[in-house]
Amino acid sequence: MDLGEILNSQQYISHHLDHLQIDLCTFKIVPSAEISANSFWILNLDSIFFSILLGCLFLIFFYKIAKNMTTSVPNKLQSIVELIFDFINGNVKDIYRNKNNLIAPLSLTVFVWVFLMNFMDLFPVDLFPLIGKYCFHFLSLRTVPSSDINITISMSVSIFILILFYSFKIKGIVSFLKELTMQPFNYPFFFFLNFILEIVNLLSKPLSLGLRLFGNMYAGEMIFILISGLLPWWAQWILTVPWAIFHILIISLQAFIFMVLTIVYLSMASKKH
Repeated sequence: MDLGEILNSQQYISHHLDHLQIDLCTFKIVPSAEISANSFWILNLDSIFFSILLGCLFLIFFYKIAKNMTTSVPNKLQSIVELIFDFINGNVKDIYRNKNNLIAPLSLTVFVWVFLMNFMDLFPVDLFPLIGKYCFHFLSLRTVPSSDINITISMSVSIFILILFYSFKIKGIVSFLKELTMQPFNYPFFFFLNFILEIVNLLSKPLSLGLRLFGNMYAGEMIFILISGLLPWWAQWILTVPWAIFHILIISLQAFIFMVLTIVYLSMASKKH
């Protein structure tokens, strides 16, 4: 669907919810509305591209700051980075009691990367789709990776793999299996019931982690799209500006929650029983 051919609000909203996708069976780049029902290997190119782009910008920015860091009076950018480091480090020390050189860098990466992905929601909803249309002839484009459930679940699955890794490494296979079968009811008769309950509890961690971020960011993006699709352009700022100001709190809070839960889950996986 061409942006110039959108006739009503329903088409406008549907258009902005379409991903730029590639069908790996045919190697064709098409919007999600035109993907065949029989297609299996589908990639959301826009979500992948913006995720990688924001990750690279994060690494380059922090590398430049670290390379030019000084012990004298810091500049504003160095001060901001130091505040972020102190904030992350304080949370890690309060939650994760064991000594692990991976947790703090992982927490920093999770917080900043998720925040940057969420921050894309503050750009005008038509800005990047219009750039994609006129510069690259893309029929659709979504720019908020964290509103794509594939991205959020992928990140939570990565955290889940680390949870399993530290559970096996620190507790050992035998102790980890005992956790799954001997609690909360430490009787042989309840071993199977314990296993079912603990497996559900274990699998709920990545699901809740990914779905929480996806749900909040999808809802925030939808509100911006509804405001843009239902109101004339000259009146949109009446609702867009207050919602954008409030949304700054939401995107920061969701990045913080994702980071804190990551630390909490890894802390639980690293405790010996």
